[in-house]
Amino acid sequence: MKKIVLFTVFISLSFYGFSQDVKYGVRGGYNISNLDFDNPYAIENKHRNSLYFGAFATIGLNKTISLMPEFQFSAEGANEEKINLDYLQVPILVRFRISEKFHAGIGPQVGLKINKFEDGIRNFAYSGVAAVEYKINLMLFADVRYTYGFSNVFDEPLGITARNRNIQLGVGYKF
Repeated sequence: MKKIVLFTVFISLSFYGFSQDVKYGVRGGYNISNLDFDNPYAIENKHRNSLYFGAFATIGLNKTISLMPEFQFSAEGANEEKINLDYLQVPILVRFRISEKFHAGIGPQVGLKINKFEDGIRNFAYSGVAAVEYKINLMLFADVRYTYGFSNVFDEPLGITARNRNIQLGVGYKF
């Protein structure tokens, strides 16, 4: 595990060192989240509407590809209080320039649950993220993201299997 972390840090620093174009910013917006259960669950599974916010860096690798690591708070899960899941998340997107105004991105995301502990729900979540971004002007953009959980949100002994699904509608500002 230490080797993987060290390798990731080394690669990230080398991208940073060779890139000419690094921009920082903030983003936030509206979450529409739900849990995707494998079998019907006794609790009513309505979607949860909430907010997210965070900070990011865009590291230009060339004119068409950039790396976008982030750190964000995201309120997810379902509407029922027992399955409200609030996370600190780190998505790392590889962004592709489609045109002057449009970008698309894809990448992994890891999340740490922060609101409840020892409740039968795992503290770590692993997801995949797909994003589309529209550049409004030089500093302001709007984006839409879809996140689907790769890992079960519940602990194994419970015998319940569910994955997080989330749509983010937001705006961002690049400094």
